Amino acid sequence: MTHSTEIKTGIQAVGIDLAKNSFHVFAVDSSGKKVLSKSFTREKLKAFFINLPACTVAMEACGSAHYWGRLIQSYGHEVKLISPQFVKPYVKSNKNDAADAEAICEAVQRPTMRFVALKSPEQQDIQALHRMRSLAVSQRTAKANQIRGLLGEYGIVMSTGIMNLRKKIPLLLEDAQNGLSALFRRILSQAYSELVECDSRIEFYSNEINQIADQNEQAKRLQTIPGIGPIIASALIAAIGSVESFKNGRELAAWLGLVPRQHSTGGKSTLLGISKRGDAYLRSLLIHGARASMKWIDQKEDARSVWVQKLSSRRNKNIAIVALANKMARTAYALLKNGEDYRTVQAA
Repeated sequence: MTHSTEIKTGIQAVGIDLAKNSFHVFAVDSSGKKVLSKSFTREKLKAFFINLPACTVAMEACGSAHYWGRLIQSYGHEVKLISPQFVKPYVKSNKNDAADAEAICEAVQRPTMRFVALKSPEQQDIQALHRMRSLAVSQRTAKANQIRGLLGEYGIVMSTGIMNLRKKIPLLLEDAQNGLSALFRRILSQAYSELVECDSRIEFYSNEINQIADQNEQAKRLQTIPGIGPIIASALIAAIGSVESFKNGRELAAWLGLVPRQHSTGGKSTLLGISKRGDAYLRSLLIHGARASMKWIDQKEDARSVWVQKLSSRRNKNIAIVALANKMARTAYALLKNGEDYRTVQAA
């Protein structure tokens, strides 16, 4: 018993390999020497950290990491989440739970390591809404494409767009002269009902997101940026959390994958296409927002619009859209950092 207490007292850093029911813990003392390597069940893991003196606890930013991070943090420990790609280089030889936990513990001790901000339950709620809405949108798109393809096999060509399907399918079901069999009409009617159900689900999630965006001060501030509405604003808040996690707006844009990849050597800088790292969902939202903003850019004369107009004239339009999305991300960082609303600056 005395020996166990001494081990716990000497622990300075802990790495946890998370799973559903079995968790491996690797701990070191102040000199970096291993003092513990052991597997725990869920309940025993909680009891272990309740009795453990305050120390640094690290885990990969994976499934359930934010739940365990908040729980262990409530026990008085300093919790740090690390992206799995930054842990992988520290895994020695073969991969197993013990080696992963040791690699996490090793990674957290590096002075230049980057960490993932711990999400609050409110942030996870917003993110859950976005994930469910994104799933419903993809299912609706798949269902619409399937209906369009099936109708094409019967010689009925439908133009693109969800609105066209909503308008024309009821007319096809009522038209007795189009050659569709009774069985296919029943199939088409059921597919149309599923499409309408997807619309209903998307509307529910969108209304919840809009309500959150209307009540959140940070979301309302972000919506003053041209091209950013309730969906992008709430997604940014759910993903970013505290802007203190980023040193500047460029770091946020890089985290979203909106900056060029670099392949430089020998003092020669080589920039490639955008890196596409980070949150693909949030990056696509920003690019879509920038594309929507581009529709009216030629009618405006503020500094931002003039800059985009000049960029579009000398580069590809898609490049200008991504550059505008990058600027939107940097602007969002500045507004959240300084607590200000977006101000339009007139061109010189």
